[in-house]
Amino acid sequence: MSLIGLLGFGLTVLLVMVLLHGYLWWRLVRSTTRPGRVRRRLTVLLVVLAVLPVLVVLLRGRLSVGDGVLDWVGYTWLGLAFYLFLATLATEPIRVVARLVQRRRRSEPFDEAAPPEPGTASGGGAVRADRPVQDPSRRLFLARSLVVGAGAVAVGTAGTGVVLANSAPVVRRVPIRIPRLDPAMAGLRIVTFSDGHLSSTYGGRRFERLVETVNAQRPDVVAIVGDLVDGEVSELREDVAPLADLVSDQGVYFVTGNHEYFVDTGQWLRHLSTLGVDVLRNERVSIGRGGATVDLAGIDDRTAAASGLPGHGADLDAALDGRDDAVPVVLLAHQPVQVEQARAAGVDLQLSGHTHGGQLWPFDYAVLLDQPVVEGWSQQGDTQLYVSSGAGYWGPPMRVGARPEVT
Repeated sequence: MSLIGLLGFGLTVLLVMVLLHGYLWWRLVRSTTRPGRVRRRLTVLLVVLAVLPVLVVLLRGRLSVGDGVLDWVGYTWLGLAFYLFLATLATEPIRVVARLVQRRRRSEPFDEAAPPEPGTASGGGAVRADRPVQDPSRRLFLARSLVVGAGAVAVGTAGTGVVLANSAPVVRRVPIRIPRLDPAMAGLRIVTFSDGHLSSTYGGRRFERLVETVNAQRPDVVAIVGDLVDGEVSELREDVAPLADLVSDQGVYFVTGNHEYFVDTGQWLRHLSTLGVDVLRNERVSIGRGGATVDLAGIDDRTAAASGLPGHGADLDAALDGRDDAVPVVLLAHQPVQVEQARAAGVDLQLSGHTHGGQLWPFDYAVLLDQPVVEGWSQQGDTQLYVSSGAGYWGPPMRVGARPEVT
């Protein structure tokens, strides 16, 4: 990522964090407390929690101990804060209705004939208000009740998301029919997964379980479509080691995702080759059976050209150059949006990831602003597209509305 792009991304994240935590402070702290020690302490706590995700990014890999703990706490809070924001925002109509009712009561005309309230003066010199005084205790009770309700919903949602994100991946079996496929190739089994995002919060036994799930499908071909890692080889060498246990009749193949360009890309691509993983960089291989073949092509991620690394950049023309157009072609491309070039080039099937299926609902709607599909199978012109919801997660260790999968 270029310096300008990095600064722009950093400023956007900072603005989002300020707005998110500013709203949470307004509703969770200011609206539920009176000025004093409790409000000050809760304000300090919220500021610390707001800074934690930023520290996770700035200090990643620089602490001798506690890196993983800091990551878990910071990213978990970020996910919880997001759902606290949504749940609290959903209570705004109740606040509005309560405010309108209060205003209506305050605007009711005063009845001069009504007897004085008990305990109030009725003689000369008494001041009689023409509207009732708002009871602060009622306002606090309502605010606190809404916060408790929103908090319960947010904790329940985020907690469920943590469980699902760290559970075994579901296996989705998707039949793909290619009209020009030679009958000898019928039943070819490609097992694909994406977005492992190996990091200090995801790896170990969970990644071993993913590899076991892939092997249990008896793959002819294994296709890993990008965003495998979120760290350097020195940090994740043990976590990525289970890739060497993958068993496939005709090979294990990998294409880069955008996150491979946040780390030492060259070192990772060299290391993957030592684990028996073939990296396809704007090239293709032939998959054969009974004298028939299918071309398996792979291209760099959409962001590779902007990484500044010499020779990196998606080049579908290079990957397909010189091929027999009568032979079906399956393309591995990390981002679904790359199907635009695939469709124009006559690709039969594209396998992608990147979207995480939205990962945290309702982010799946935001994904559609940049990608044509969030997850699953779709027909894009004459090209079929399958988008995996991914195996791991990025940022908050949660998945809400998008299970981890192997396809």
